Amino acid sequence: MSKPVIAIVGRPNVGKSTIFNRIVGERVAIVEDRPGVTRDRIYSHGEWLNREFNVIDTGGIEIGEEPLLVQMRAQAELAIKEADVIIFIVNGREGVTAADQEVAKLLFRSKKPVVLGVNKIDHPDMQEELYEFYSLGIGDPIPISGAHGLGLGDLLDACVEHFPEDEGDDYDEDTIRISLIGRPNVGKSSLVNAMLGEERVIVSNIPGTTRDAIDTPFSRDDQEYVLIDTAGMRKRGKVYESTEKYSVLRSLKAIERSDVVLVVLNGEEGIIEQDKKIAGYAHEAGRAIIIVVNKWDAVEKDDKTLHRFQQKIRDEFQFLDYAPVLFVSAKTKQRLQHVLPAVKKVSENHNLRVPTHVLNDLVMDAVAMNPTPTDHGKRLKINYVTQVAVGPPTFVFFVNDPELMHFSYARFLENRLRDTFEFEGTPIKIIARKKND
Repeated sequence: MSKPVIAIVGRPNVGKSTIFNRIVGERVAIVEDRPGVTRDRIYSHGEWLNREFNVIDTGGIEIGEEPLLVQMRAQAELAIKEADVIIFIVNGREGVTAADQEVAKLLFRSKKPVVLGVNKIDHPDMQEELYEFYSLGIGDPIPISGAHGLGLGDLLDACVEHFPEDEGDDYDEDTIRISLIGRPNVGKSSLVNAMLGEERVIVSNIPGTTRDAIDTPFSRDDQEYVLIDTAGMRKRGKVYESTEKYSVLRSLKAIERSDVVLVVLNGEEGIIEQDKKIAGYAHEAGRAIIIVVNKWDAVEKDDKTLHRFQQKIRDEFQFLDYAPVLFVSAKTKQRLQHVLPAVKKVSENHNLRVPTHVLNDLVMDAVAMNPTPTDHGKRLKINYVTQVAVGPPTFVFFVNDPELMHFSYARFLENRLRDTFEFEGTPIKIIARKKND
């Protein structure tokens, strides 16, 4: 089920990124200290009143050397396309500007719900500054202070009121939902067509051919699948031509709806930073992942080419060391017959449940082989382990002090789980929790 999307818009230096960081809290920081996980964030998650949502910070998007109003219009257009609710941030100390009025006109015409936040109102005596902003025609201005965290509850209350109702889908529980993600022109639509054996999705060499994500249900060998083609990630108009950062945004809802994500790379072009950014969102969402190198038929090869490319993937995607790699060609159908069996296998691994007694025996053996770490003379003690969820497999370690569970030791325990059980293709979550005395 996809989460609602909030976009934060406004002219420069009104505090958009500060508000973004306040809303998402610590989530904006990368939760895993693994090489290759990008630290550049314009998108993150938040939660308010038991509703989870995604947040886009348009302040983190550089559009180029165009004039200010053109940039503001481009960012607002992006927000309109991607968001369910828009937070429009203005500076309460500077009053209404021409740039504010331009963005307000665009937002008003969009018919999207807009919540107006007047930033830098950090003292009760400044309440009178609000009245001027009624002239924007957006609705009641909400006084906030990003620097001090004031008023954000009221701002989020207003956003939640505009969230769409939770919508599931009509597919059976056993249906495996597959999304194809990747930057423009890696061949996602061609892969969909080749896997289905028919021309179901428009294919063109021009990035941006497909306008929206497309669901295609089908069955193979008594297994039901749904292919979600995220061609909607491709650029849309001039704003998407300006920077490849935008290509991430269209994939997010599809990732959330998926069980298995195919991260599609272009074998001809190799790996760029954008590939890692896109893959990072699937990893952080906890989805099963397969790396699919497309257009392999067009690559000039010798007997070491495949090995070198595999090694390059492992070096660049160290946070996806669990993901299998397939080299295929949508054009020639080369190795395509391996894709769906791999999807089914990683989906099973994604939902694998380990019996509690087996799990605890494994951890006892692991600790005997590699004793738990100490810190300032205090040793980590693991009392009990249980699996609390699947999709991805999630394990809670009840310990004497969660602070003693260093990342490196959690990584060791994860590797022991992977060595013992079939977890290829799925991330694993390890949570340290204090044992109640």
